[in-house]
Amino acid sequence: MAGMGKVLLVTGGSRGIGAATALLAARDGWTVVINYRSASAAAEAVVAGIRARGGEAEALRGDIAREADVTAIYGHIRSRYGRLDGLVNNAGILPRMGRFEDIDPARWNETFAINVTGTFMCSREAVRMMSRRHGGEGGSIVNLSSMAAVYGAPNEFLDYAATKGAIESLTIGLARELGPEGIRVNAVRPGLIDTEIHGSAGDAGRAERLAATVPLGRSGTAEETAEAIVWLLSDAASYVTGTTITVSGGR
Repeated sequence: MAGMGKVLLVTGGSRGIGAATALLAARDGWTVVINYRSASAAAEAVVAGIRARGGEAEALRGDIAREADVTAIYGHIRSRYGRLDGLVNNAGILPRMGRFEDIDPARWNETFAINVTGTFMCSREAVRMMSRRHGGEGGSIVNLSSMAAVYGAPNEFLDYAATKGAIESLTIGLARELGPEGIRVNAVRPGLIDTEIHGSAGDAGRAERLAATVPLGRSGTAEETAEAIVWLLSDAASYVTGTTITVSGGR
């Protein structure tokens, strides 16, 4: 691909933090593969925005909770680009708010399948492409955690919080395992960020309602979160691994 920069895969890149990350990474010269599960129009709009600014991007459908889909995503990246330099594990779901005893196993399993197992499978395939042990040139993985991992999200979504705790443990272990193979692994822990995800949990006004509880006096934006993610991907963070950066306005 003429003029292709380093190749980045952003899962769940059609909206919110994923879309903001794709746009900022493209600004910095990355060729961006934007994965989405169902929001094709939104994903293509992000691609169009990148190309309008002279960047390289494409949208690629796939459910990261399905191993066959993950295999197909990476097969496409191998055949089209022949390399992968970065992965942002952004795709995830936030279930509807409620108490712990009202969570059923189907909801629990679905939340873990997407938020944890999906991250595991995407990371595994990325390692197989990027690790020097497998003939790769190294790279960077950034996982999306949440302040819910710290607070536990009582009376809201304990299952979501538990998945993000798992992501932070995975980040530490992978960083230590993969450092000698040229792969840095970090996480970003967003706080109260004003994106569409609150609406999917049944509380669209949550970010505005809780803004006063943030020391900086407001909710954060997807772009502010993306700045931290793209920095971790970059050579400017070349000696940073196994770290979780909190982007929470002090909350």
